[in-house]
Amino acid sequence: MTEAGAETGGARPARDRGQVRPPWAAARLTRYADRASARAARPLGAARRWGSRLPPVVWDALLPALLLVNIVTTRPPQGLPVAVALTAALALPLVWRRRAPRTVFAAVAVAAFVQWLMDVQLPADVALLVALYTVAATSGRRGTLLAGAVVEAGVLVACLRWAAEGAFLTLFVAVTAMAVAAAVLGLNVRTTRAYLAAVEERAARLEQQQEQQARLAVAEERARITREMHDIVTHNLSVMVALTDAAVYAQHRAPDRATTAMHQISETGRQALTDMRRVLGVLRTDEPDAERHPLPGIAQLRSLADQMGAAGLPTRLDVHGGHTHVPATAQLTVYRLVQEALTNTLKHTPPGTSAEVRVRCSAAAVTVDVTDSGPCPPPAAGAASSGHGIPGAASSGHGIPGMRERAAAYGGTLRAGPLPGGGWAVRTRLDLGGGAEASA
Repeated sequence: MTEAGAETGGARPARDRGQVRPPWAAARLTRYADRASARAARPLGAARRWGSRLPPVVWDALLPALLLVNIVTTRPPQGLPVAVALTAALALPLVWRRRAPRTVFAAVAVAAFVQWLMDVQLPADVALLVALYTVAATSGRRGTLLAGAVVEAGVLVACLRWAAEGAFLTLFVAVTAMAVAAAVLGLNVRTTRAYLAAVEERAARLEQQQEQQARLAVAEERARITREMHDIVTHNLSVMVALTDAAVYAQHRAPDRATTAMHQISETGRQALTDMRRVLGVLRTDEPDAERHPLPGIAQLRSLADQMGAAGLPTRLDVHGGHTHVPATAQLTVYRLVQEALTNTLKHTPPGTSAEVRVRCSAAAVTVDVTDSGPCPPPAAGAASSGHGIPGAASSGHGIPGMRERAAAYGGTLRAGPLPGGGWAVRTRLDLGGGAEASA
């Protein structure tokens, strides 16, 4: 019976080894293993989270408590009070090792020397390695070398006293290796902390720089939109006011001229709306109409001159040189400068004034001269005109500063003032060679 059972029992494993497990069985075993690993990891994760909430002083007090418990439970009654006192002297200072690492190391070293004098061997000597690690992790290289020399001297005298016969070298090398490991570990921790602090400082500095750049970009964009809105609104409203006055004046005497003026007012309003949509299209992504209209440039100066003539300011335009090579942003700058200068002339000169616009284009620069035949204002008015002689252009407005900013974007300097024979002139030169990209 026993032999048969043995034969039967011995045959079953052979059959089991020959069987092939189905795929679903392997998948089920994998799921069971994953669940078991997750259940085993939960207590560790909970313990890690719970431990991270404890203050550091609790962890610093854990080693002294363990050493005291160990010496009380394992030491025989003979000499127990002395062992407990020495263990307390060696281990208890570790509670304050983060606050005063050098002082704690000195106290532990003194306690270890007293222990050596009393010829008592204790497991609490590990406190000296912990104190050395703390000094290396918090002090400089000089402090670490000094603490390491003290520990090495203690290792030497301890091995001379307590090493067994013929085991001095082995014990000395082993304990020295532990001391060196503690010091190196502390230095690595100190280096890692310094590196992380430098990385955090660099990240904070980069974040601050990015915020400053973002604020500068926002301020620059606001200034650009302000310039555009000022030029669009001021020019078109000035033209519409002048055309409205002309229409009111001519509605009874020349109805046809009044009707023409009203049509021009309507066209000017539509142009103003188109320009505003183009400017605001930067802020709104749902403005498809803004993309269908090109930016005004030198080619549109003829329409601008005709518009100013219809508003009551006869304007002569003279363009020299081809402008196809001029960038679109530079052409927009030329257009806005001419538009602002003519608008100032329209607003602040009496009827009968005429203007002349001369634009000279070359491969390196674009020169713009806008002159008018208006009378020179008195000194008080000139003083109030931002120092450049443009009538009525107070320094608190956006016209002159905007013109200066547009010209400065291409390395130009705006000059404005009275002409010797009467009238006013606005001159600027845009450098196309080394100028920065002008902001539209």
